[in-house]
Amino acid sequence: MAPPVVLFTFAILFLLVVVAGSIPTTLEGPFEPVTRRLDSSLRQGSDDVPLSDSRLAKKVKSPFPEQIAIAASFSPSSLWISWITGDAQIGSNVVPLDPSTSRSEVWYGLESGQYTYHQNGTAEVYSQLYPYEGLVNYTSGIIHHVRLDGLVPGKKYYYKCGDSSLKVMSEEHTFQTLPAPGPNSYPSRIAVVGDLGLTHNSTTTIDHLTHNDPAMILFLGDLVYADQYVTTGGNGTSCFSCTFPDAPIRETYQPRWDGWGRFMEPLTSKVPMMIIEGNHEIEPQIDGMKFQSYQSRFAVPAKESRSNSKFYYSFNAGGIHFIMLGAYVDYNLTGLQYSWLKEDLKGVQREITPWIVAAWHPPWYNSYSSHYQEFECMRLEMESLLYQYGVDIVFSGHVHAYERMNRVYNCSLDPCGPVYITVGDGGNIEKVDVEFADDPGKCPKQDDNKPEFGGVCHMNFSTGPAKGKFCWDRQPDWSAFRDSSFGHGILEVINSTYALWTWHRNQEAYGENTTGDQIYIVRQPDMCLVQLGKSPPVSLHNSSSPSSAEVSASDQSLARRIKSTWFLQCLLGFLASILLAKGIN
Repeated sequence: MAPPVVLFTFAILFLLVVVAGSIPTTLEGPFEPVTRRLDSSLRQGSDDVPLSDSRLAKKVKSPFPEQIAIAASFSPSSLWISWITGDAQIGSNVVPLDPSTSRSEVWYGLESGQYTYHQNGTAEVYSQLYPYEGLVNYTSGIIHHVRLDGLVPGKKYYYKCGDSSLKVMSEEHTFQTLPAPGPNSYPSRIAVVGDLGLTHNSTTTIDHLTHNDPAMILFLGDLVYADQYVTTGGNGTSCFSCTFPDAPIRETYQPRWDGWGRFMEPLTSKVPMMIIEGNHEIEPQIDGMKFQSYQSRFAVPAKESRSNSKFYYSFNAGGIHFIMLGAYVDYNLTGLQYSWLKEDLKGVQREITPWIVAAWHPPWYNSYSSHYQEFECMRLEMESLLYQYGVDIVFSGHVHAYERMNRVYNCSLDPCGPVYITVGDGGNIEKVDVEFADDPGKCPKQDDNKPEFGGVCHMNFSTGPAKGKFCWDRQPDWSAFRDSSFGHGILEVINSTYALWTWHRNQEAYGENTTGDQIYIVRQPDMCLVQLGKSPPVSLHNSSSPSSAEVSASDQSLARRIKSTWFLQCLLGFLASILLAKGIN
């Protein structure tokens, strides 16, 4: 038996490890701002993966299905499956394929090889055309969308898609439906990623994300970056206007979309991917048309959520109501999107879906120089509505770095404001953002960062430490943590008040044994939710965290359970240390 002093030493060392590894909660906030700058040993970015790479190459003969992807519907009893058949064309005189020549069928069931159910869908093609000499055109393969109904929530299904009449069905794939709405029912892990592209960094991000085994993917826009190329292909660039200053229009190389779909298929054929548009999906072409790739290639539950547009919609996943908003369509108080958003929020039953998570592409709160205050107009139009209805978390991309905010409303600390998180660090060709607006000489001018849609509402702060200034002279109080690294996030909702948020840096995939950022996000419905129809509650606008009296009984109860679990872990560690000491002795 080891001496008592040895046992005591092992126990203390173990307790120190556990304490050092404890996870904070938002109840302990607001936190002092922390910045982690780019590691000087790392590059800011990498080149795109070429289309000749085997991961991007077509792996089936036409007209077998490829680029298979699934998406959730409004309810977990329904789900979308999409795929592409036929060959895209690129050149001066492209002729669109006829969608009626290929059926859109999905055969599926609860056992492998037993496809009890069958559903038909629709097919379409799209073209990207340019009225300029020297630019080449593109027309897609046939894009199929099938909506499956009558599914059992939380069940694993086996499926094939294609055209059974032509005997061109896909291999068998699987998916698991999302859990039914309810306060105790949640997806296991929700991956959050934005501004991905298709560089070597992007592939690391997706490999890492896949390893974390998500039940769903929330994609925050800027998927492919096909608009970093001219229409004839060649090499992509980190700055299109710099490399091609004489381009008559923001060109795109549409085959990049097909390569991206093939690269993503091993993941998207089994895990629902919910997307929202970003500025790199705008892709202008002939007759002022935009967003043709985005609108044609992906299925989203727009009609199911009573939206008239693929640019904004909502859906449920267990006890979470997700709202996907469009920053590149009308967001004004008098517009259709705002009207839809208000009605959607009114319809949320918090006793069934306690959590509301919103997502859109450009962040409202952002302390990086890049895109600083770019979508201030959208914030001014919509923020009070989201606050009134108690939106819990907001995810955005656009800025190519990571930043998590303290709870904030109207640019001031507020314990009832959402937790805003920027995850625009998927790894795209435009490289990671490293400059902060509060760094000396890095504050943008008020005529910089003009949005690609909407007005300009840049303004100086009217209250707080930055009063009268356009930028803070230090990291803003509402910015809790920021890091110039590529990565992705994982959201794990535990119950109706607690969720664990983890941001994974790509460096972890290279063997770095540290988590980028981790925190329990805690809802306080008893303190923060207001009666519908009333004005938003008065914001506290101070830097103090809620007192213990303000924390709901359920929060305190869970906190006690978490601490009890922690002490149990300590006890087990103590026992393990005794056994270890015995082994050493």
